[in-house]
Amino acid sequence: MVTQVYAQEAAAPAVEHVDAAPGAADIHADPTADTHATTEAHGGEHDSGVFPPFDPATFPSQLLWLAITFGLLYVLMSKVALPRIGSILENRKSIVDADLAAADASRQKTDAAIAAYEAALADARSKAQGIANETREKIQADLAAKRSAVETDLTAKVTEAETRIAATKRDALTHVDEIATETAQTVVGQIIGDVSADSVRAAVAKASKE
Repeated sequence: MVTQVYAQEAAAPAVEHVDAAPGAADIHADPTADTHATTEAHGGEHDSGVFPPFDPATFPSQLLWLAITFGLLYVLMSKVALPRIGSILENRKSIVDADLAAADASRQKTDAAIAAYEAALADARSKAQGIANETREKIQADLAAKRSAVETDLTAKVTEAETRIAATKRDALTHVDEIATETAQTVVGQIIGDVSADSVRAAVAKASKE
């Protein structure tokens, strides 16, 4: 528009020269020329050459649309976005709480299982120790009974053997006296002649006592 104004200003002398001829302007002039010139002049007055968002003349409308946009965004966020985000956060919180509760329950079950295992292990060790002690006592008692039986049997056998030996000794001594008596009787008989058995036996007995 500014270019057109400059062009009209440049063409203005020619128009004045045409007006110098009487009657020629009314015949050849454009009847809408004044309208175009007026419109272009008004357009040139309003065109300040400033970027519209930074034009102070547009500030009221910009502030109005800013308030409207802010209000719409606030309503959209408060009615749609924020409740949905809150619901998502609440859902996630409930899921996390449930997972934590399940983890705690699992931990408690694990602790209970470990405690039960340790108690069972201690009970098994105690029972094993008791069984070992009982078995050792039984073995010791069995060994003591067998040793006592063996000792009793040996004592009986030794006593019997001693008795047998004593009897055998007595029998041997008895036979020794008889053998000695017979031997002495034979020897004395060959030397001095026949002697009585009683006298020879008495002599042998006397010699045995000495």
